[in-house]
Amino acid sequence: MTTAQSLITIGIIALGTVFTRFLPFWLFPKGKPAPRIVAYLGKVLPCAVMGLLVVYCLKDVQPAAAPYGLPELIAVAATAGLHVWKKNTLLSVGVGTVLYMLLVQLVFV
Repeated sequence: MTTAQSLITIGIIALGTVFTRFLPFWLFPKGKPAPRIVAYLGKVLPCAVMGLLVVYCLKDVQPAAAPYGLPELIAVAATAGLHVWKKNTLLSVGVGTVLYMLLVQLVFV
């Protein structure tokens, strides 16, 4: 790819990014209520995405072979417990990720 093609590609990507960032503000200006379907999706999609991520993260766990899914089970339990306790998604996901990495790197080698 030439320099000009690279610059054009970067410019198109930047414009696409800016467009998608400003589109909600253009479609739903302040003071105008959002359509019911948008409000509904705003309520249900975060939970659906979290469920999808949990399934994706656990899809390759093999409970019949060592370590029998123990690192994943411990990390998921710690994440869920911390979230119930602190109600902070960033904290619970971050701690769960760090715990899982420590378990697979140091404990269940």
